[in-house]
Amino acid sequence: MTQTTELAATVSSKGQVVIPGAVRRRLGLAQGSVLRFVVDADGVRLEAAVGDVRTLKGRLARPAQAVSVQDMNEAIAERRAARAKR
Repeated sequence: MTQTTELAATVSSKGQVVIPGAVRRRLGLAQGSVLRFVVDADGVRLEAAVGDVRTLKGRLARPAQAVSVQDMNEAIAERRAARAKR
């Protein structure tokens, strides 16, 4: 038998909710984590959206030119800098 814990959160005017720390820890959530809302006849369940990355293989076309790790790191740095300016 599993223990049930009830926690509450308030929805902001923007529709945002702060997920209680105990729930974030239980689901292993960190900034940028993706959540799934599973709605069924019993109610709504909140689940961390996790999966095996290997299932993504073949979904994207191979790049015309190989990209180095350095190129990827530079692109990430540029994107972060652009976001910081917003």
